[in-house]
Amino acid sequence: MAHKFFSRRNLDFTLFEVLKVNELTQLDYFKDFDQETFSFTLDTATDIAEKIMHPTYVDSDKKQPELIDGQVKVHQGAHDFLKTFSEAGLIAAPFSKEYGGMQLPKTIAAAGEFIMGCAHNSFVMYTDLTRGAANLIYTFGTPEQKNIFLPKMLSGEWLGTMCLTETQAGSSLSDVATTATPQADGTYKIKGQKIFISAGDHDLTDNIVHLVLARIDGAPKGTKGISLFIVPKKKVSQLVGQSVSRLVQDQPTNRLTDQATNDVTSIGIYHKMGQKATPAMHLEFGAENNCIGYLLGEPHRGLPQMFLMMNGARLGVGLGGIQVASPAYYASLQYAQERPQGRRLDEKIALGAPTTIIHHPDVRRMLLLQKAIVEGGLSLILQCFKYLDLEHNFKMTGSNLNALKTEKNPEFKIQNPKSYYNALLELLTPVAKTYGAEAGFVAVNQGLQVLGGYGYTEDFELEQMLRDVRIMSLYEGTTGIQSQALLGRQVIANQGKSLELWYGEVEEDIIAAKKFENIKPYYNQFNCEIENFKKVTAHLLELAGKGNMEVALADANLYMEAFGILNVAWQWLKQGIESEKGKAPTLEEAIFYDSKRETMMFFFHYEVPKLHGLFTRLTDNMRLTIFNDKNEYEILI
Repeated sequence: MAHKFFSRRNLDFTLFEVLKVNELTQLDYFKDFDQETFSFTLDTATDIAEKIMHPTYVDSDKKQPELIDGQVKVHQGAHDFLKTFSEAGLIAAPFSKEYGGMQLPKTIAAAGEFIMGCAHNSFVMYTDLTRGAANLIYTFGTPEQKNIFLPKMLSGEWLGTMCLTETQAGSSLSDVATTATPQADGTYKIKGQKIFISAGDHDLTDNIVHLVLARIDGAPKGTKGISLFIVPKKKVSQLVGQSVSRLVQDQPTNRLTDQATNDVTSIGIYHKMGQKATPAMHLEFGAENNCIGYLLGEPHRGLPQMFLMMNGARLGVGLGGIQVASPAYYASLQYAQERPQGRRLDEKIALGAPTTIIHHPDVRRMLLLQKAIVEGGLSLILQCFKYLDLEHNFKMTGSNLNALKTEKNPEFKIQNPKSYYNALLELLTPVAKTYGAEAGFVAVNQGLQVLGGYGYTEDFELEQMLRDVRIMSLYEGTTGIQSQALLGRQVIANQGKSLELWYGEVEEDIIAAKKFENIKPYYNQFNCEIENFKKVTAHLLELAGKGNMEVALADANLYMEAFGILNVAWQWLKQGIESEKGKAPTLEEAIFYDSKRETMMFFFHYEVPKLHGLFTRLTDNMRLTIFNDKNEYEILI
C-alpha cells in the first residue's frame, strides 16, 4: 500500500511558525542562511527519501547484513543512500566552514533527518553516528587528529561509531574493562570487546572510525578512570605504530592510506527484532595485541566527552521514534479512509452499505492519538535542537546579549546564554528521547490496531514499523536510565534550578495564550497542571533532602512520563496559539489550522488528564518496589 510518510506542511509549520527557526539567521554563526536555503535543504532530503530510501525499506529488512569472511556486507540500498547523501554535502552541513561544512543549524539538519528517517529509519543511523563521532573529534581532537579524520568522515569516505557497552558492564559504564596500554610513540594498544555496536562493521566505506571507551593502565576505578580513544578499523598510515602527531609531521596528508588492518575483529552480528538494515556488532579490539588507538582529549575524561555524543544521539533516538510513528500514522490513516467495515453506531438501517472505518469514533480516537504524538513529539524534539543551535552560537561567537531578539523576548536579557541553553538541553534531552521512543511505540501500536489482523501481516509495512520502533526505548540508555537521569541528576542534584528555567520558558507561552479566547480553557488547564507538578517535585526534593534517595527515585519512570506529557502539552499549546494566528487564504490552509486546534483539544482532553493518576502515585508514601533486606525472598508474588 503506497502512502505518504510525513507531512511537509506540518514540518514547515513546526519549524517556521511554532519554533520560529528563522530567528537563528539573526545570529552570526548562521547569518548565511534564510528560509529559502532552509527549504532547499528539506527539498533535498525529501528527494533522497522518496527516490533512494523508501523504495528499499522492506527489501533491506528481508535481506539483512551478513558477516562473510570477516567482512560485513550490507544492502545495496545503503550504498546508494550514503553516496547520494554524501555527495549532497549533508554529513558535513552542520559543521563549521573550517572543515568543509556549511554551518547549517542542527534544527534544520534534524528536520532533514526526520524526513529521511520517516522513509527508512535504519539507513540514517550510518550517517548520524558518523556526525556524532566527527563532532567529538572536532570538539576534543588535536589539530592533527582533526586534519586526518574529519575530511574523510565529513565527506562520507569513512564512517564512524561509538563503542561503549561491554558484556559484563551493560549500561554500568563504571565497569568498563577494555584496556589501553601506553606506547613509547604516544599511541595506545587497545584490548577488549564491545557489544551492540550499531554500524560497527560494513562494506560501505574502506575504513570505520571507532570511538572507544577504555581504561589506561593504572587508571582509577569507576567512571573517573575511563578515557576515550580514536580506533580506526584500519590503520591510518603504512607507518604502523607511529602517533597521529608524528604521522602528520613525517609525511604529507595526501599520502595517508588505510590499507593496514588495525586488529579490530568482527565476532558476530546480533540478530535483531527490527532495524535489520543496520548491523549491531560484537567487536574485539586487540586479539593479536596489535590494535592501535589514539587518545582523544584528556586522560580519564572519556565519559564526560562521550556524553556529548550520547546526548546528541539521545535526541536522535527520540526523533527516531517519531520517524517510525509518522509513516505508521499515514499508513493507518489511508487504510481507515479506504477500508469499509460495519455501520455508524446510530445507523438505523442495519442492511445499509458499510461505512469506512474512519467514521467509527474509536478509530478516530486512535488516529488522533497518533497525530498528537507525531506532531507534538516532533515539535518537542526540534525545540531541543533549536536550544542546541543557540548554545552552539554563543559558544562560538560569545555571549552577545543583543544578538537575538524574538517576539517573546525583544530585549534578550539572558545574562549567560550558553549556560542557559545548556541547562535546558540537559534537562529536556532525556525527556525528548523517552517521549519519542515510548510514545512513538504507542503510536505505531495504535496504527496496528487500526489495520486489525492485516497489520500483523507482512502485506503491510506496519508490521515492520512496529519491530523497528521497539528498539528506541533501549538505545542510548533504557527508559529507566533516562528517568533516573532526569529526576536524580537534573532535578534533585541541582535542586530544580534547570526546572526554574523551564518554568520561565513555559510561562511566556501561557501569557501569550491568554490573548486567544478559543484556547483559554487549555492554558488554564495547563497552568493548573504546572502548579501540581511543582508540588510533586517539591515533595520528591524533600524526600531526597532527608536522605531517602531510593524512596525519592523509586518512581522516576512515572515522573518522566508526567514531565513528558507536560512538555508535549506545552508544544500543543504553542501550536494552538499559532493556529489562532495563522492566515488561511485557501480552504486547504483553513482545514490545516482547524486540524491543529482539534488535535490540541484532543491532547488536553485525552492525554493531560493522565497526570492526575501519575501525580497521585508520586505523592503516595506507600513504596512497594523497594527491596527490603529483611524480606526472606527477593520477590514476593
